[in-house]
Amino acid sequence: MKIGLYFGSFNPIHHGHLIIANYALQHSDLDQVWFIVSPQNPFKESASLLNEYHRLYLVQIAIEGEKGLRAMDIEFRLPKPSYTANTLIYLQEKYPDFQFSLIMGSDSYRNLPKWKNAEYIIKNYPIYVYRRAGEEIVTATNGDAPTKIMEAPLLQISATYIRENVKSGRSIRFLVPEKVSEEIERNGYYK
Repeated sequence: MKIGLYFGSFNPIHHGHLIIANYALQHSDLDQVWFIVSPQNPFKESASLLNEYHRLYLVQIAIEGEKGLRAMDIEFRLPKPSYTANTLIYLQEKYPDFQFSLIMGSDSYRNLPKWKNAEYIIKNYPIYVYRRAGEEIVTATNGDAPTKIMEAPLLQISATYIRENVKSGRSIRFLVPEKVSEEIERNGYYK
């Protein structure tokens, strides 16, 4: 089985994330896309993160009933901060018959050489790259990684913008799935 791994804080998950995941599933040879909710990204401030179990639940309700999309808490059991290379080694041991690929934006792809054990990732895992607004896809891997460019539709939505709207009392309707919006409001997340 071919699995696309879509890593992120998903703080919160929004329609932009869902469009990318669905596009990867529909327009590639992937059998499933797994949202790997990162409890702590080594490149981001952890103080602004909603609890990882709350973020995981928001992903779960966002993709409820969607065949081929899964929310995963794999990194919750691994040392923090979360390093993609460590997660990949863990997954390969746990699921030896699966073929894993990475799904990432052009900004992350450009920064890939700065990641811990980047050479290991580049040599062993295909990478599906989607263009981020204002970011060209710059080859960061010297042609080592089998890179596939995805021409996915992009929305100019960021989790930061959503959090700012919540904090300011503005609506996030249409930015996130309705169930996600209701859960954020019900629990007072990001206020």
